[in-house]
Amino acid sequence: MATDELDRVREQVGGKTTDSRVSRPLAAVGFGIALLVLSPLAWLVLRAAAIEPSQAIDLLTLPTTIDVTLNSLALVAGVTGASVVLGVPLAILTVQTDLPFRRFWTVTSALPLVIPSYIGAFAFVSAFGPHGLLADLIGVELPPIYGLHGTVFVLTLFTYPYVFLTTRAALLSFDGTVVEAARSLNHTRWEAFKRVTLPQITPGIAAGALLVALYALSDFGTPAIMKYDVFTRMIYNEFRGSRLDYAAVLSFLLLAMALAVLAVESRINAGRDGAYVSRGARRPGEIKLGKWKAPALLFCALVATLCLLLPVGILLLWLVRGGEGYAAGGFTFEMVYAWNSVSLAAAAAAVCAVAALPLAYLSARSDSRIGSLPDRMSYVGYAVPGVVLGLALVYLGLRYVPFLYQSVVLLGFAYVVRFLPQAVGTTKSSLLQVDPSYVEAARSLGYPPLSAFRRVVLPLVAPGIVAGGALVFLTTMKELPATLMLRPTGFETFVTYIWLVRDAGYYGQAAVPALVLVAVSGLSMLVILGREKYDAT
Repeated sequence: MATDELDRVREQVGGKTTDSRVSRPLAAVGFGIALLVLSPLAWLVLRAAAIEPSQAIDLLTLPTTIDVTLNSLALVAGVTGASVVLGVPLAILTVQTDLPFRRFWTVTSALPLVIPSYIGAFAFVSAFGPHGLLADLIGVELPPIYGLHGTVFVLTLFTYPYVFLTTRAALLSFDGTVVEAARSLNHTRWEAFKRVTLPQITPGIAAGALLVALYALSDFGTPAIMKYDVFTRMIYNEFRGSRLDYAAVLSFLLLAMALAVLAVESRINAGRDGAYVSRGARRPGEIKLGKWKAPALLFCALVATLCLLLPVGILLLWLVRGGEGYAAGGFTFEMVYAWNSVSLAAAAAAVCAVAALPLAYLSARSDSRIGSLPDRMSYVGYAVPGVVLGLALVYLGLRYVPFLYQSVVLLGFAYVVRFLPQAVGTTKSSLLQVDPSYVEAARSLGYPPLSAFRRVVLPLVAPGIVAGGALVFLTTMKELPATLMLRPTGFETFVTYIWLVRDAGYYGQAAVPALVLVAVSGLSMLVILGREKYDAT
C-alpha cells in the first residue's frame, strides 16, 4: 500500500478497536488445517478402541505407569521453572539495562536453541559422565550426571531461549511511558516492575514457558541418553517390544498432560488484551546496574559457557581426538545428506508459514473460544512425541495411503504437524501488535476484506511470519525420532547420520555434521534476531 493510502487508513482509525468479524470461509480453512494436523492421532483412537476397559485400567494402575507419570511431571516442572529463571533475567538485562555489549549477549543467549538437546546431552555425558573428560582432567570421580537432575539441567540449557525470545519480544513491544508514569507516582523500580511491567510481559513469558513444557514432554533423545524414564522413552521401548496396547495407553496419558499445559497457558492468556500491542515507540529509562554490572556480566558469561562453549568444545575435541572410538568405522558422510536436511526443512518451514496465517488470525482477532480453537488444536500435534507420531504415520501410511509410505511427503507432513504451532505463535504475536481498526478503516475506503488484509496487515506482520518460518526451519533440522521412523530407505539427513555413528561409538565421525548442523541452524537464528530493532550498544 502506498504511503498516502496508509496515511488515509490511519486517518480513518477511530473508535473501533477490535475486529471480531471473522469470515466463515476463514474459519473453515482454520478448522480444516487443524483437523489435518490432528489426523495422525486417529492411530491412537484405533488402538485405544481395541483395548478392553478392564485391561486399560490395569495398565493405567501399573507401578511403572505411575512412576513414569511422576517422572514426566517432575521433568516438565523442573525444566519449565528453570527456563523461566534463566530466560526472563537475560531478557530484562539485554533490553532494559545498561549491560555492556548487550547485542553480543542477546546473540549468545539465543544461540543455544540451534544446538540439538541430544547433542548437548552427548557433550555433557562426555564431559561430566563416568570416566568423562572433566573427571580425567581433575583426577576425581564426579557425582553421577544421569537421572532427573541431569536431564533437567541439560534440557534447560537448550530450551530456555524459548522463554528468552518471547519475553524479549514482549519487552521490546512494551510502551515504557507507563513505567515512567508509575515512577512519577513515587513507585520504586521494583514496584513499577511488579505492578506495570510484569503483567504486560506475562503472556510472553507464558508463551515461551508453554513451548518449553511441550518440548520437555515430547523430547526423546535427551531422556534416553540421560537414562531417565519418561513417557517418550517408555513409549519407544514398548513399541520396539511390540506392546502396542501399553504404548497407546501411555500416549493417551501424555496427550492429557499436553492438553493440561495448553489449558493453563490459555487461562493465563485470557487477560492478554493489549499485552503485545505497542502503544508507542517510547522505551522506559535505562536501568543502571551500578555495582550489579559485574555479577550480571558473570551470569551471562556462565550461561554462554555452559550452553555454547562447552558443547562446541566437546564437538571440536571429538573432531581432533584420535584413537579407539573416534576413528572412522566405515561411515562416510556425503553432501547429499546436508541437501536432504536443508531442502526438507525449508519446505516444511514454507508450508508452516502459510498454514499458520489463518490459524493465527482466527486466534488473534476472534472474541470467541471457537475462534481460538484451531490454534489450540494445532498445539496438540506439537505435544505428540516424535516417535509416536512417526509410528502413527507409518501405520496410517501402510493402511490408508500406501503410495505415501516411506516418502518425503509423509516425512514433511510429520514436520508440519510437529512444528506448526511455532509458526502460529510467532505470527499471532505479530498480529496482536497490529491495530485491528486498520483493517476496518481500509475496508471503509472500499477495499475487499482479502485486499485490505494483504495491503495493510500482511506487510506489518511479514517479519513475524519470516521469523516463525525460520524457527520451524531450525527445529526441523534438529528433529530426530520422526525422521528415523519415516525417512525413505537410503534417505539420510544430518540427524540420522549423527545418531547412526554416535550409536556405533564413532564420535569423531559425528563431529563434522553436528558442527555443520549447528552452523546452518545458527543462520536461521540470525533471521529471527534480525527482525528486532536493536538499541544495544
